Amino acid sequence: MARAKVAITLDEKTLAHLDHLVQARVFPSHSQAVQEEVAEKLARLEHSRLARECAKLDPVTEQALTEEGIAEELATWPEY
Repeated sequence: MARAKVAITLDEKTLAHLDHLVQARVFPSHSQAVQEEVAEKLARLEHSRLARECAKLDPVTEQALTEEGIAEELATWPEY
């Protein structure tokens, strides 16, 4: 995957914490640490966005649609 270089500004406390993690070999470099943490944060945001969108669904309608799909599937399942 292609990479792009970006510049960021960190407060001294955050940078000191990041330095400590790199020195402790939790991350191989500052760049890798920032990349992994940004990716993790983006994944969490996407997950919470999905949860918010799901919360907008009408539970009664969703239940009816689920049961409708299950009933159709059960009719086509072979006898065991």
